[in-house]
Amino acid sequence: MSFAALRNVALVAHVDHGKTTLVDALLRSTGVFSAHQAVVDRVMDSNDQERERGITILAKAAAVQWGDVKINLVDTPGHADFGGEVERSLALVDGVVLLVDAAEGPLPQTRYVLSKALAAGLPAILVINKVDRQDARPDEVLDEVYELFMDLGATDADIEFPIISAIARDSKAVVGVGMPGDGDDLTPLLQCIVDHVPPPSVDPDGPLQAIVTNLDASDYLGRLAIGRVVRGTMRKGERVALLDEEVLEGTRPVDRKLVGLMGFSGIGREDVEERIAGDLFVVAGFPEVEIGDTLADPLNPEALPRLSVDEPVLRMTFGVNTSPLAGKEGKYLTSRHLRERLEREVLGNVSIRLEDTDSPDVLEVAGRGELQLAVLIETMRREGYELQASRPEVIVKDIDGKRHEPLERGVCDVPEEHVGTVTQALAPRKGRVTDLRPGDTGRTVVTFEAPARGLIGFRGLLLTATRGTALLHTHHAGWTPWVGDLPHRQGGAMLADRTGVTTAYALDNLQTRGELFVGSGVTVYEGMVIGENSRPEEMIVNCVREKQKTNIRTHASDDAVKLVPPKVHTLESAIEFIAEDELVEVTPANIRIRKRVLKEQDRRRLKR
Repeated sequence: MSFAALRNVALVAHVDHGKTTLVDALLRSTGVFSAHQAVVDRVMDSNDQERERGITILAKAAAVQWGDVKINLVDTPGHADFGGEVERSLALVDGVVLLVDAAEGPLPQTRYVLSKALAAGLPAILVINKVDRQDARPDEVLDEVYELFMDLGATDADIEFPIISAIARDSKAVVGVGMPGDGDDLTPLLQCIVDHVPPPSVDPDGPLQAIVTNLDASDYLGRLAIGRVVRGTMRKGERVALLDEEVLEGTRPVDRKLVGLMGFSGIGREDVEERIAGDLFVVAGFPEVEIGDTLADPLNPEALPRLSVDEPVLRMTFGVNTSPLAGKEGKYLTSRHLRERLEREVLGNVSIRLEDTDSPDVLEVAGRGELQLAVLIETMRREGYELQASRPEVIVKDIDGKRHEPLERGVCDVPEEHVGTVTQALAPRKGRVTDLRPGDTGRTVVTFEAPARGLIGFRGLLLTATRGTALLHTHHAGWTPWVGDLPHRQGGAMLADRTGVTTAYALDNLQTRGELFVGSGVTVYEGMVIGENSRPEEMIVNCVREKQKTNIRTHASDDAVKLVPPKVHTLESAIEFIAEDELVEVTPANIRIRKRVLKEQDRRRLKR
């Protein structure tokens, strides 16, 4: 195959606009799945959390054959928290398919991924998806996309993009703005990719140069490097040099014989003898490889420029679980286990940073957003790790001698009756509404800017206030001068004063004084947060007290206890809820909230 018969294209879009569904449809249309094969929906979202949350977290590649052209498709995440994945994906491709919902139009993440694609000089194909929605408004959406291109400083050539209308779920597409008919399939989109995405502009005959943009691991082959051949041809059995940042002047880079070489085929990988310039590869045999490294010709080793990604804006600490219940539910408990796991994560995830703290048992992890860090904790907990995590803090920056903090731009899609709720919730968090756009369907899109610090916990508050009807998306929008103190939760913590098992009798008396987080029959320990007090001060309670057995009977004392169902915290809501002197204890079976210092007299001493 020549590199002229090759197309590399990334699918980029906002969350829920249908990228992964469109990849499914393209795989079906090109015969990757045979007619009798049972296939799960969103086949590219192979990770458990991706399927549960309905989002793409990791960028993945698949390859399809259309006529005599091979098309490598890269599915990218839509959340700004996983922007590091998007930036790496764009290094693999020569063009993007920009997917926009026919009703929602371009949203903040559309702007984010498109700005990255334009900065990389990649041509775009616009796909207006879900044109069969009752509230679809494809003509207005097209105008909004043109406005977005102009806002981002696109050139005349960038704006002359082809337009496809599609119903990805039904594998139908048509050129221009319109509604696909019964006889239509995805041929117009595939043909458009072949016609408008250029073949890789590469030198197939020069000395080898290939960039590593992603890492994977195999139980049999060890660490795998995934990337793209930029120049020359990579052949199995030949020697290849690995160039990293650390290669010093006068020292020889690592060079080895290439024993395992694979390419993408459908949604799987197949062993190949060679990969030509422009194609994607998977290589085994380099355990020390990292993202951004170059694989080159050992006789003429030239390094490619490293990938750069946006810097993290939030940080939190991960520590060894020190609660009285530690070690009862997890497999990996020590600081060595924790450090090894986090170092492994940093190797495969360029947008996460790891730093030491004063304590050897506690590590500081910085990332793009609370969703990204929550996904990391959830992944570790499912693997059998126990840890305790602190409340996220923003990373501050000194600009012109003044303290600055990260600013987030958010877009909230809510029913009209809840617009006031959103604006009222933003005011104390120093948020500023920049745009209000009423829709035809009784929903309004509220665009706002707020400090990242103010938005910790905002998502949960919004979902509660709007009965789960709000959709919120945020992304980094630069830096703003420090805005001062921001409000946190209203009530103080309700704390257990001893270790034991909660009783309905004790909780019945406590539920009138605040909101409980535990039901009866739950093991608690001193210093564990079992609820939120209705007042701002801390309340220390006995939640394990049993009813005294006497031989005196009265009508009132024998009433059945009726407990209100407790509020069960998810990982995200627990991280948002905790104060600075509290931690979230995470084990494979439980999420608990606790004080950093468990004993009451120790806390008093520290306050003094």
